[in-house]
This record gives sequence, structure tokens and C-alpha cells, in this order.
Amino acid sequence: MASLASAVLWTTASRADDTPYRPAPTVVVQPGDTLWSIAARVAPGRSPQDVLPEIRRLNGIRGTGIYAGQTLTLPR
Repeated sequence: MASLASAVLWTTASRADDTPYRPAPTVVVQPGDTLWSIAARVAPGRSPQDVLPEIRRLNGIRGTGIYAGQTLTLPR
């Protein structure tokens, strides 16, 4: 019984440092938005050229075509 209690306490304590689950950020494409403008807006400290491939990968986008109303998952 003591071993079980120790295991439960150890497991709980080891998870105390885990960051809670947060859903990936998203953005709804507005008329006139481009992948470049979204990349520049959501990651102002980074080059859009570096952010674009991440947005494409996360959303399964092969080209540059996006449409108003589309929800895009963004990199963290």
C-alpha cells in the first residue's frame, strides 16, 4: 500500500512542472490577407520568409492560395 501511495505522489509531483495543454493559436483569414501578411502579423520578431513554411506545413498548404474565412493554425 505504501508503494502505491509513493507512486501516486511521485507521478503527481513529476507532472507539477508540466505546462498545461493549450490549443494551437489560429487566425481567420480576412479579405486581402496573404500568407506573407499573416506571417508578418503573427510573428513580428521573425522574418515572414521563415514563418511561411511553418504555416504551410501546419495547414497542409502547398501553394500560396488562402481564402477569406479560412481558419489557419499558427506556429507557437
